[in-house]
Amino acid sequence: QVQLVESGGGLVQPGGSLTLSCAASGSIFSIYDMGWYGQAPGKQRELVATIARDGTTDYADSVKGRFTISRDSAKNTVYLQMNSLKPGDTAVYYCNADIFGRRTPGSGASVNVYWGQGTQVTVSS
Repeated sequence: QVQLVESGGGLVQPGGSLTLSCAASGSIFSIYDMGWYGQAPGKQRELVATIARDGTTDYADSVKGRFTISRDSAKNTVYLQMNSLKPGDTAVYYCNADIFGRRTPGSGASVNVYWGQGTQVTVSS
């Protein structure tokens, strides 16, 4: 069974830094685009950053110059380095990946979108 597991959230003061990690595991043959989304209280989930298999990245305007997305293909892991954090960055952060693999043991291989369980990031003094 393919799954994404996030880690690294927490409470940080304004101006501080955090690094989020998201590891994919299970019957995986290939991972395509990976990304991070944030959902603030009372708001819709929004794109924060994405990284393609070839390393091409894209960022929301609000985080450009402060956040960096990267991936380690050998570890099936995507990272989000978050610097100069602001209270407005407070949200639950979800990782996302397009994965070619087996959804369940014994099933045929297919490409599906997977989400992590989310990790809380709170920026407050």
